[in-house]
Amino acid sequence: MSTGTAISLVIAVVLVLVVLVALARTVRIIPQARAGVVERLGRYQRTLNPGLAVLVPFVDKLRPLLDLREQVVSFPPQPVITEDNLVVNIDSVIYFQVTDAKSATYEIANYIQAIEQLTVTTLRNVVGGMDLEQALTSREDINMQLRGVLDEATGKWGVRVNRVELKAIDPPASIKDSMEKQMRAERDKRAAILNAEGFKASQILTAEGEKQSAILRAEGGAQAAVVRADGEAQAIARVFKAIHDADPDPRLLAYQYIQSLPAIAQGDSNKIWVIPAELTAAMSMLSAGFLDGKSDSAGKTGTGTTASTASTAGTASTAQIQSGGQAD
Repeated sequence: MSTGTAISLVIAVVLVLVVLVALARTVRIIPQARAGVVERLGRYQRTLNPGLAVLVPFVDKLRPLLDLREQVVSFPPQPVITEDNLVVNIDSVIYFQVTDAKSATYEIANYIQAIEQLTVTTLRNVVGGMDLEQALTSREDINMQLRGVLDEATGKWGVRVNRVELKAIDPPASIKDSMEKQMRAERDKRAAILNAEGFKASQILTAEGEKQSAILRAEGGAQAAVVRADGEAQAIARVFKAIHDADPDPRLLAYQYIQSLPAIAQGDSNKIWVIPAELTAAMSMLSAGFLDGKSDSAGKTGTGTTASTASTAGTASTAQIQSGGQAD
């Protein structure tokens, strides 16, 4: 191969390479949710949207593509001093989105670092005006204040802050121990109060139950007494009516009275038995009844019987007189 042919071949290869490089720098494809800033001779020329784009080779320069999707950045814990001079470590998370590629490229050198520093500064300003208890219970207020400050500051950077969240607020270890003791004391206090209230309610219910039970027992006893009294009254009325209808004579009553005397004398505690005063009258009435019966019998049988009866009556009268004398 001659020297001229070799030189021609080298020139051809160089031209092919130049053409390929020119084509590569001319035709660019921008992915979805990306944006590219084109500089022509060092100055901003335009912003490329997703799709096919044609550049002027060796004149236009495409800067690194920017992600237009919402992004999440978690910042390391930052020490913050509260109003009561306690140092707490706060972890924060920022949700942001690039809305203007030109401003994000030319208005700020590193918008992520700028957002981090602005978040730390705002946290110290907001939490510095709160004590520890307020800082622990006011996360929503802190998030809203952070978002307002960041959104206002990052608007000119072409960045929109959508959301700010505090992942954790860690107080010192000594404060944690004190808080745990306080919480434990509060739980013990609530438990003691609940136990006392339960015992009180139990005692009240027990007293109410006993009261209702006593009332019911008293009402039952009263009703039972009324029923027994009604039964006894009806029994007495029936007995009285039966006696009244039977019209018994005094001799039968005297006989029944004498039969009831042994029942009166029964009992282990009866050591002395006092003869009632009515016993003499009952015996006299019973003797008179027997005498009347014998007189009727003698009148039917004859004179001998009458004499015998009179003799017996005289004897009974004598015994009655003697008994009366002894009783007197």
